[in-house]
Amino acid sequence: MVSDVHGNAAGLAGAGEGADALVCLGDLVLFLDYADHSRGIFPDLFGVENADRLVELRTARRFEEARVFGAELWQGLASTPAAAIEAAVRRQYAELFGAMPDPTYATYGNVDMPTLWDEFAGPGTTVLDGERAEIGGLVFGFVGGGLRTPMRTPYEISDEEYAAKVEALGDVDVLCSHIPPDVPDLTYDVVARRFERGSAALLDAIHRTKPRYALFGHVHQPLAARMRIGATECVNVGHFASTGRPWVLQW
Repeated sequence: MVSDVHGNAAGLAGAGEGADALVCLGDLVLFLDYADHSRGIFPDLFGVENADRLVELRTARRFEEARVFGAELWQGLASTPAAAIEAAVRRQYAELFGAMPDPTYATYGNVDMPTLWDEFAGPGTTVLDGERAEIGGLVFGFVGGGLRTPMRTPYEISDEEYAAKVEALGDVDVLCSHIPPDVPDLTYDVVARRFERGSAALLDAIHRTKPRYALFGHVHQPLAARMRIGATECVNVGHFASTGRPWVLQW
């Protein structure tokens, strides 16, 4: 089980070793590495100095200034921003999907581009969003993407659309999502020193349907990586980009 891969194709290649299947909870794309500003699509296009400035503005939660700063840089490109980003994402997806073992079950993160996944996912990779799959005798439900934020990442949707996907799953043994349920200890990032968006719909589903597990990522350095909500074990499976270690579900 991995989440927040962010370009770590080398680690992904061995992540499913010894397991019945690899489950990936999204965020394959590396747009900008906040620990190493030289890595990712943004510094490749605009250089490390501009990446430093963008991180400084976002870390200070000066999102509008960050948006204006980024827009000025994008205007200087020879191609359109959309074309430049898509070309870079395609290069990353070719490497990342090529590293996924067979079988892999995957859903989207908030920085992913769902429209490209069918093109790159091989026959051993099953992509699910608002859908269920049986793995090893347990029913897994998958909800991809994130909720809308000032960051305006590529796959953010409305609360209503997200809730409809959660509702479509019904009762499952393992509830898999990119973002966590809306619980402060699970949504607070102790390094970024801010709350990320969690889902009230996920939290409601946990209370109503009582899955054995709720598994997610998104918050890279959570205040709590694991906690129980009633009968459900809630686990942040980790920031795979930095650790390279999958989280193992055993039953």
